[in-house]
Parts: sequence; structure tokens; C-alpha cells
Amino acid sequence: MKTEAEIRTTGMQALIAALGLVEAERFIAALSRDKFDYTQSRRTDLPDAELDTLAEQANQTMRQWQRQAS
Repeated sequence: MKTEAEIRTTGMQALIAALGLVEAERFIAALSRDKFDYTQSRRTDLPDAELDTLAEQANQTMRQWQRQAS
């Protein structure tokens, strides 16, 4: 199991990889500024799909990001 610090670091790395440094900072600022309900967001923003399907989509996206970064 990862520590909270490791999770934060990995999360920031993923945000920066996906959005770039400036946009990742803007995203964090927007979350801090807005009254963001993570639980509600998970219920409404995720596609209605099986866990295996979501995991495969996430893996495909990560592979695309890795190809773009290299």
C-alpha cells in the first residue's frame, strides 16, 4: 500500500503528464476554490461501465500519454 505522500506525488505527476504544469496548477486551484463534491462527481461523471472496462480504458489512456511523453 502506498503512503499518502506517494499517492500525492503520483497524482501530481499524472496531472502534469496529462495537462502540463501550468494547467495542472490551474486544476488544483479550481478544486480548492470551488465547492467540489468528489463523491457526487464520481456518481455522475464516470461512465456507467464495469470496473474491468474502466481499468482497460485507463490503461489505454496511460499508454497514450507515455507514448506522447517519449
